[in-house]
Amino acid sequence: MLRDYQQRSIDHLYQWFRNGNEGNPCLVLPTGSGKSHIVAALCKDALQNWPETRVLMLTHVKELIEQNAEKMRLHWPGAPMGIYSASIGRRQLGEPITFAGIQSVRDKAHLLGHIDLCIIDECHLVGHKDEGGYRTLLSDLKDINANLRVIGLTATPWRLGHGLITDAPAIFSDLIEPVSIQELIQKKHLSQLRSKVTTSKLNVDGVHKRGGEYIESELQAAVDTDENNIAAVKEVIERAGDRKAWLFFCAGVQHAQNVRDVLKGFGIVAECVTGATPKAEREKILTLYKAGEIRALTNANVLTTGFDYPDIDLIAMLRPTMSPSLYVQMAGRGMRPKSHTDHCLVLDFAGVVATHGPITAVQPPKKAGSGNGEAPVKVCEACHELCPISARKCPACGAPFPEPEKKALTLHIDDIMGIEGTKMSVRSWIWRKHTSKTSGKEMFAVTYYGDLSDPPVTEYLTVTHDGYAGQKAVKTLLDMANKSRAIINSDDLEETAKIMTKATPPSVVEYRKEGKYSRIINREWRINE
Repeated sequence: MLRDYQQRSIDHLYQWFRNGNEGNPCLVLPTGSGKSHIVAALCKDALQNWPETRVLMLTHVKELIEQNAEKMRLHWPGAPMGIYSASIGRRQLGEPITFAGIQSVRDKAHLLGHIDLCIIDECHLVGHKDEGGYRTLLSDLKDINANLRVIGLTATPWRLGHGLITDAPAIFSDLIEPVSIQELIQKKHLSQLRSKVTTSKLNVDGVHKRGGEYIESELQAAVDTDENNIAAVKEVIERAGDRKAWLFFCAGVQHAQNVRDVLKGFGIVAECVTGATPKAEREKILTLYKAGEIRALTNANVLTTGFDYPDIDLIAMLRPTMSPSLYVQMAGRGMRPKSHTDHCLVLDFAGVVATHGPITAVQPPKKAGSGNGEAPVKVCEACHELCPISARKCPACGAPFPEPEKKALTLHIDDIMGIEGTKMSVRSWIWRKHTSKTSGKEMFAVTYYGDLSDPPVTEYLTVTHDGYAGQKAVKTLLDMANKSRAIINSDDLEETAKIMTKATPPSVVEYRKEGKYSRIINREWRINE
C-alpha cells in the first residue's frame, strides 16, 4: 500500500501526461520519501494497464539497483523483471521490466531493444550536453523507438555548473514536486536534523575550484591536518553524549583514514569506508556498524546515495563542497525515522549549511558563466520594494539598508532544517500586484493578518521572474489557489489578486524572522483536513 504522497506522485505524473505536455518530466522527491516504492507501483501499473510496455529502470550504483528491484518484488511478487548489472553479477534481458546499471548498459541499446519507458533514478547525474553514458544510451534507444519517454527521479534537481536539470539543453522539460520535506516531517515519515555552530572550523582559503567544485587534492591538503582532525574529533566526542551511530564525511581517502585513526586514538570504535575498500570488507564494516559494534564510520565519497541506516544520530561534515546536491545527500543520511530518538545532530565543521542554506530551501547552482540568473533580493522595510541583495539603499525610496555582517564559514543559525518558526492564526489576507521599480517585473504581495496584537506578515511571489524563482512562485500560487478553493482563469495579476483576496485564506501560517523580514515556512488550511 502506497502512502498518500506516493500515490499523489503517480497521480501528478499521469496528470502531467494527460495535459499533453511534451518532453520528459522529473519527479522531485526528498531523500527518504521512498522513491523505490513509487517506481515499483509505476512499473506495475504500466504493465497491468498496457501489457506490451517495456520498461528500463536505470541508476548508477548497485545498492540502488538492488533496492529498486527489492521493492518491485514486494509490490508485485512474480513481477516479470530482470537485472542487468556487472557489479551485481547478473545479466538478465528479455523481461518487460529491466533494472540496470548505466555502466553496464551504456553501449547495450542493441541488446535492450525496444524500450517504451525509461525511468532514471538520481537523474541529476544525466548530463546537459549530448555526451556521457546516459545521453549515449538514450540517444541509441531513441533511434530504436522514436516514441521513448523518459521519467527522472531525484531529490536534487540541479547540476553543478549547469543549474536546474530542466535548463536547456537538458533532456528534462519540467519538474513535478508532489511533496515537501516539511510534510514528510510533520507526518513522521522523516526525522528532523538539529545543527549546532561548531567551535572548530575548516578554512578553505586558497583552495581552487574546477568545474565549480573544490579541487580534491587541494581541498584535502587544506583540511586534513592533525590540528583540524584532533579539534573536530574532540568536539564531536564532547557534543555526542550517548549518541550511538556517528557518520563522518571527509574530503578524501587519506583524510577519512586519518580521522578514523584520531577517533581510535581517543578510544572510539571506528572504521573507514572508501571506494577502495574491498566489497567483503565493506559489507562486514557496515554490518558491524548497523549492529552497534562500530560507533563511528568515516568515509570519502561513498556513503551518500544508496546507503541507508535509519539510526544514524550524528553526522560530522568535514568535507566543504560547492555542490548543493552533495550537501543534501550528506544531510539526508540522518533523516530516516529512528528507533531511539527523534532527530539527528549535524555538526558542520565545513560550512556547507552556511554555503547552501537550510535543506528545505537550498538554491540551485547557477549556470557556469551565465551571469543571467535572478539576483538575490531583499525587501525595503520602508516601501516594500524588492531590491538587489547588494543595494546599500533602496533605489525606490532611498531608505538605507543596515550594513551587512561579515560572512564567516560557519552556520548563520542553528537550524539546518529551516522549518522552525512562529505560528500565527490568520483572520484575513490581502493580495495585491506589486511592480518592482528597479526591474519593472510584476509579482504578488500577499499580506496575512492575525489578531490585533499580531504584526501583519507579507510574502512576495515572483511569478513573472525567470528561472527557478519564477517556477517556484508559480507552483506556490497554484497550490495556494487549490487549497483556498479559488479558480484562477486569467493571466492578469490584478484580476488574480482580487480572486485570491476573496478566497479562503490559510487558518495558520508559520513564518520565521530573517533579520527585519519574515519568510513563510508553512501554510495550513483546515478546510482540507
